[in-house]
Amino acid sequence: MTPRSPSSRRGPKPVTPAQLENAALYYLERFASSSANLRRVLMRKVARSAATHGTDAKAGERLVDEIIARYLAAGLLDDRAYAAQKATSLRRRGASRFGIRGKLAVKGVDAELIDETLGRLDQEKSEGELAAACALARRRRLGPYRAPATRPAFQRRDLAILARAGFRFEVARRVVAARDVEALDALEREASAEA
Repeated sequence: MTPRSPSSRRGPKPVTPAQLENAALYYLERFASSSANLRRVLMRKVARSAATHGTDAKAGERLVDEIIARYLAAGLLDDRAYAAQKATSLRRRGASRFGIRGKLAVKGVDAELIDETLGRLDQEKSEGELAAACALARRRRLGPYRAPATRPAFQRRDLAILARAGFRFEVARRVVAARDVEALDALEREASAEA
């Protein structure tokens, strides 16, 4: 089988109701999504079809709105569940409240729903801001995960990495200043117990 050259690729197909429906279902099979994010994905298809084939963009927008409304009613899309799942996943990976808020906003989650989700996340005992900073330090090999001889040289850099991730200075300082990995683990357990 010979590979296609870039010039022989076909452009996007004209948007039809069935094609949009299939694209939406295929996207949801592969990715969790908010309703605003799925709308954005489908509207890109509508815009490409309108630019390439001259199809009616307003009709395509109506089709997308109908699909989104139907999926919300059927439970295929649930912004509240999506926000909770995404926030929990990001917190486990070491994201700060600030980082979680930004990533959910980019995915089109409503600001009120983000506040509600972060409030619920803060009420859960297992994952606090300090525990998330410890997880990021573990994942990025910061602070006590560095070789003892190099730690002083990297202290400011490690603090900056945690600050850019959205952690407050006090939280970042406690993580970077931990004596060793065991001390950081104890700090994380203490933070989880306090939450």
